[in-house]
Amino acid sequence: MKKISILRNPIQNYAWGSMTFIPDLMGGPVPAEKPQAELWMGVHPKAPSKVLCDGEWMSLPEFIRTDPEGILGESVAKNFSNELPFLFKVLAATKPLSIQVHPNRDQAQEGFARENEMKIPLDAPNRNYKDQNHKPEMICALTPFWLLNGFREIDDLIALTERIGAPALRDQVRLLQGQHVAEGLKSFLTTLMTMDRGTQTELVSEVMHCIEQNSGTDAALEWVVRLNQEYPGDIGVLSPLFMNIVGLKPGQGMYTPSGRLHTYLEGAGIELMANSDNVLRGGLTAKNMELRELLKVLDFMHNQVDILMPVRRGKGEDIYQTPAKEFVLSLISVERGSPFGSSGTRSVEIMICLEGDAQISDLGNGNVLSLPRGTSLIVPAAVERYRIEGKATLCKAAVPL
Repeated sequence: MKKISILRNPIQNYAWGSMTFIPDLMGGPVPAEKPQAELWMGVHPKAPSKVLCDGEWMSLPEFIRTDPEGILGESVAKNFSNELPFLFKVLAATKPLSIQVHPNRDQAQEGFARENEMKIPLDAPNRNYKDQNHKPEMICALTPFWLLNGFREIDDLIALTERIGAPALRDQVRLLQGQHVAEGLKSFLTTLMTMDRGTQTELVSEVMHCIEQNSGTDAALEWVVRLNQEYPGDIGVLSPLFMNIVGLKPGQGMYTPSGRLHTYLEGAGIELMANSDNVLRGGLTAKNMELRELLKVLDFMHNQVDILMPVRRGKGEDIYQTPAKEFVLSLISVERGSPFGSSGTRSVEIMICLEGDAQISDLGNGNVLSLPRGTSLIVPAAVERYRIEGKATLCKAAVPL
């Protein structure tokens, strides 16, 4: 069991997904029959990966249970109760995801226990807490990638709404004035989200009319128009007015801690997070929304937009540094005649080949596996060292030691 092994991973067919990106990466028919939104690599009970062991497919959770310390590493097994602590994804969005926030660990544990007591099935559409874990996460752009992340500066928000000139929106923005930032944002967002649907629709309609009369161009106004085309009248279409709009170039990343309002708008990327599927939604969705629960877990402070750039760590590896204890993401690049060699001290690793073709060799037992584009694998911690050769770009998820 303590050898490098190929993974087979489930695909999530959400409506906002791409018909082309993941199928092309995996060598399937393009376009696909249904939108393919996320490729999951991990042990989450909703959709665990499988491992090829001696010619047969075994679930990744079962594979880890055969030897937690050998596969995860001694410290990871000890610190995370013999479980893989991260969920690794390829994400491809052609439409906006829901505006959402993830709970911290205490909130997740309380919410999970509460919904269990209420006997809400784990797969019920009104279930918010599907596990007891928090969900800090990061995205690394593979294509130009647009997202909303956290709240704008109050002055920017006020200036933007003044420029639009919608009287009803001005009335809402007054809630921000003369208050502490967090209290003002909470009052503002609570009022927007708890309006009756008719009032929300009228407000959106008024804002859209004023934007049409606005001669200038602005990314926030352009995204309001685009979101309204997808979700007409949804109060979430106004989110670019009060949230930070971020455009990532390929190779750039962004970290999102628990409690921060965010959504992905468009693009393909690698997503890495703590092993959780807890999502509280606040707009741009037909799924269940528990607004009072969302408002309870939301951090209402303005946050700085910090774009992550990878830092070189040894030959051929660039790492994205975040505060997360559950995961660390890196890109590995190899050229012919210039292989990548692993460190002797490492945790469990999952990799996927994004471009090119490579081979990975276990330097302890001499086993060699081919890594064509779209192939993913797990490297147990007990594998002492390995070498990657060829011409390829790979993305690696691991646990920081």
